[in-house]
Amino acid sequence: MLIYVKLLLTAFFWGGTFIAGKAIAGSVEPFSAAFVRFAVASIFLVLLTLRTEGRLPALGRGQILPLILAGMTGVFAYNVLFFKGLQFISASRASLIVAMNPVFITLCVALVFGERLNRVKGAGIILSVFGAMIVISKGNPGEILRQGVGLGELLILGCVFSWVAFSLLGKMVVKGLSPLVSVSYSSAIGAAALFLPACGEGMLKKVFSYSVASWASLFYLGVFGTVLGFVWYYEGIKAIGPTKAGQFINFVPISALLLAFLILREPVSLSLLVGAAFVISGVYLTNMKF
Repeated sequence: MLIYVKLLLTAFFWGGTFIAGKAIAGSVEPFSAAFVRFAVASIFLVLLTLRTEGRLPALGRGQILPLILAGMTGVFAYNVLFFKGLQFISASRASLIVAMNPVFITLCVALVFGERLNRVKGAGIILSVFGAMIVISKGNPGEILRQGVGLGELLILGCVFSWVAFSLLGKMVVKGLSPLVSVSYSSAIGAAALFLPACGEGMLKKVFSYSVASWASLFYLGVFGTVLGFVWYYEGIKAIGPTKAGQFINFVPISALLLAFLILREPVSLSLLVGAAFVISGVYLTNMKF
């Protein structure tokens, strides 16, 4: 039961990353924002690992490549595409595209690992994604199609494929390492890869001029959106598998709109409540045991 609570909180924290990401999209460059986020996260993750496990375990040969790939997909590629995409489209529209993650994760798991996909789970996926579409489109999903697909949408769609790869790699990485150690290494690897591109954007000169609001957003992204979010998500993958854990990503757009209500005082609409009902029903069906 605790793992489901953690996955729900993870979705809530990740919903907040869209607000924080949008807040700094115009003032902090993509590589710089991604590097600072994961530099902060890596410091906290390493300290947490040392406190809970006493050391940072050495890696075996078979663990190095999966962790490098995890860092390059879930950290490097995802976040550069995330911050760049938010320069072109709204946070709510971006969160809808990210809600497609569970569909691709489920299909890839079925293809790569041979996990059985029955009708009930398929129906759950459809319900949860449809619910996310209702929420973001404010009750009119067809409007999304009429708006077309631009550069911002393509960049955020790249986030989806990056996260699918990260989730599938997570299934292999957590076999020999704890979720905390796995995320610590992935975060550090991703941050190291981001450093030089961030310097190319002039980060070393600009970092001292970031506003308090920008630093607050980066801190939230690093601690809540990364340290707690990534560790608990990997714990979910280890406990219930990538398909079931991935379904909780459908709560991200709902939490994003709820946080917009709390922070920006935007009203909670009927479409939000209806969409939430679809998402919750879909996640329940996907996690049913047979």
